[in-house]
Amino acid sequence: MKHIFSSILLVVGLLAPAHTFAFDRADTLRGSNGRGRSWWDVRRYHLDVRFDTLKESISGRVQIFYKITGATTDSMQIDLQEPMQLDSVFVIPSIHSSRIQRAAFVRDGNAWWILHDFRRTPMDSTASLVLYYHGTPRKAVNPPWDGGFSWRHDEAGVPLIAVSCQGLGASVWWPCKDAQWEEPEQGMRISLEAPANLQAISNGRKESEHSDGSYKTTIWEVRNPINNYDVTFYIGDYVHWSDTLLGEKGKLDLGYYVLRSNEEKARKQFEVVKPMIRCFEYWMGPYPFYEDGYKLVEAPYLGMEHQSAIAYGNDYKMGYKGYDRSLTGFGLKWDYIIIHESGHEWFGNNVTARDMADNWIHEGITSYSEALFTECQQGWTKGLKYSRGLWHNIKNEAPVVSSYGVNSEGTGDIYEKGEAIMHMIRILTGDDQKFRAMLRGLGSEFYHSTVTTAQVEEYIARMTGLKLNAFFDQYLRRKDIPEIEYSVSNGELSYRFTNVVPGFSLPLSVKAGDRTASITVTSEWQKIKWESGYNVKFSEDLLIKVK
Repeated sequence: MKHIFSSILLVVGLLAPAHTFAFDRADTLRGSNGRGRSWWDVRRYHLDVRFDTLKESISGRVQIFYKITGATTDSMQIDLQEPMQLDSVFVIPSIHSSRIQRAAFVRDGNAWWILHDFRRTPMDSTASLVLYYHGTPRKAVNPPWDGGFSWRHDEAGVPLIAVSCQGLGASVWWPCKDAQWEEPEQGMRISLEAPANLQAISNGRKESEHSDGSYKTTIWEVRNPINNYDVTFYIGDYVHWSDTLLGEKGKLDLGYYVLRSNEEKARKQFEVVKPMIRCFEYWMGPYPFYEDGYKLVEAPYLGMEHQSAIAYGNDYKMGYKGYDRSLTGFGLKWDYIIIHESGHEWFGNNVTARDMADNWIHEGITSYSEALFTECQQGWTKGLKYSRGLWHNIKNEAPVVSSYGVNSEGTGDIYEKGEAIMHMIRILTGDDQKFRAMLRGLGSEFYHSTVTTAQVEEYIARMTGLKLNAFFDQYLRRKDIPEIEYSVSNGELSYRFTNVVPGFSLPLSVKAGDRTASITVTSEWQKIKWESGYNVKFSEDLLIKVK
């Protein structure tokens, strides 16, 4: 076994791409499709977890159904983070087989190598792996950003437990193929065993519930593909009510779970859900998970976009805990967590970035959905102002697209700079019907899929008819934004861009007094006749600096 494991380490080390010193072997194992991952594709998960609320520990069983898609090897990489422990592994070579084979395994940091001759399994066949595990999962330090388990209590002293693990990874609490590009195409069954006096809520629809006295088992079924980090649970003393909405694909079931003491506040706060979904369906297409429904669940942290079970913890305040991130005042007309996290159902959960380096697709487009909802609620002008108001949060500290293959999301500019990119594309398109068709088309073209930035760029350019190669290079792959230099002299306005990629240009409106002109600015000096004064103003709707 030691000899085999040494060989694995050598080969993986040789295959690992060269990266900066900031990334280590563990980052590469999590972020790349290496020799222990590349030959198999997850079809479905069955996850069974038992919660010990006194010891703050869990134990469980995961069955992974997978399809052979490439040249198999003698080892498979499964992710389960320290301090969690893998207890035993069994290989079932065929879904029709009753033959179960125990497999050896070796820990490699937060990855585990399952040592078995997988080469005997034929191409395109489906097999499964059963893993038993236990441990005390990492506690969240500052959820949801620095995530893990939140073992809390409500006002009555009743346990309130939840998990948040985006970026950190689902392997912080269950063994899986913890890669953002890997979603189980056939969904997932989630079984939660918790104290009988508590409710256990998860993604999808509740299938069954039974109690043995002290413990209660609740089984949830997810019928759609799901991101690993979206798989979740909420355990507590919840009040539940349901509703329906007639949407673009028919009846959509809505479910609400809140702490008993907050029901009155929640019923009022959650009234925004129906107009929000109607707005988002208009702009971004049908809600992507009708089969699993939509749920909003109170959580012991701010919020997360858990698919079909959105985490809510905004203290029943408008804005972002009472603060408007746009500084316009328009963001105080709605609850930021409900709108933003629900917007992820379209971008993040339906259309998912294959590599975390492209997570602007999640956060940037979803941040723009906030502006679209503001427009639906308060009108076109206020929606535009809200969008521009977010730009003061942009830091320009690093490119929006991060390093590939090392589990790196990169800069916080994936939110507001990503939002600005969508806003500018709308302005440059100059046709809201075409822009809306493009936005809805992204959701249908890449329905329940993982995508790359290159695919999204190509689709947007094709649907809008815009030449956007240099535009995307500038705003996604350079940290600095274009700066326009200008001067007024002898009745002429001279102008050019600095700090831009080759071939970059933007059409701008320029005005002074009563004079307005349309110009296209490049990196070369150009000039037009100008006798309208020195107080020159350029387009507000394009993210540029003016010098």
